Amino acid sequence: MLPEVAARKVEHLSDPDIWYVSYRTNIAAKRGGEHRSVRATRRFKAEAEAKRFAEEMIKQGWSAIAGTLNPHTPKKTVASTQILDWISGKR
Repeated sequence: MLPEVAARKVEHLSDPDIWYVSYRTNIAAKRGGEHRSVRATRRFKAEAEAKRFAEEMIKQGWSAIAGTLNPHTPKKTVASTQILDWISGKR
């Protein structure tokens, strides 16, 4: 690996995470009809990485929301109803 390429990789690793994607799925109801869901969140350094991950979660049947982490400005949030437009670049 060239030294300049290695330096860029190290730089990228030290960059702060800016984006998050929070995803969840509904789990089948237990007896009594209670509905449960599991939610998890991943953080990303770049919006493109977050979009790729969100797209994968949607393909697997999970719902997703996304946004920027504090203190990053401007603050951006993407609701589950807008996530497909955000992934496709329409938002």
